[in-house]
Amino acid sequence: MIRLVIVDDHPVVRDGLRGMFSGDPDFEVVGEAADGAEAITVVEALRPDVVLMDLRMPRTDGVTAITALRDRGNAARVLVLTTYDTESDVLPAIKAGATGYLLKDTPRDDLFRAVRSASRGEAVLSPSVATTLLGQVRAPATDQLSQRELEVLGLVARGSTNKEAAAKLFISEATVKTHLLHVYTKLGVNDRAAAVAVAFERGLF
Repeated sequence: MIRLVIVDDHPVVRDGLRGMFSGDPDFEVVGEAADGAEAITVVEALRPDVVLMDLRMPRTDGVTAITALRDRGNAARVLVLTTYDTESDVLPAIKAGATGYLLKDTPRDDLFRAVRSASRGEAVLSPSVATTLLGQVRAPATDQLSQRELEVLGLVARGSTNKEAAAKLFISEATVKTHLLHVYTKLGVNDRAAAVAVAFERGLF
């Protein structure tokens, strides 16, 4: 029997999931939590096999809870169950240590199979989530910045204006703008701040 803890800030969702899993002899719902902070306490106390974890919750979000459980050495497998499949949701959850990532429109039988797989430590991903991760894995092959683009971005990161960067690199201000536009495209961002943040995150500096 797989012991489950359900974490979601909506009581209706928790009730629905509890009812669904309680109707199958392979599962036992041993606890619930309404946010990440409560989840940490409940999971530490009950030591379930699998945690169904929502991401966007008040007080403490799912990624924070997943990270805390990992850092505490908790052996429970965390299976994210949410409505969001954007890169900004998926990547932090997977990096934090989630075993799988499913969307709330996942059919009942697929959800059951996913929980069984997660309990064995197998990665489980919704198709759209797998596509998101695949895109991220492929990204480095297409987003390599040139040496000049890195130099421009490095100056921007240190607070230089386009004019100042142009003077330091002995190029025109228009050329600096062109390099930055290429950087934005390659990193998938729209402004200087985001470009710098992504560059730091990917270890480009």
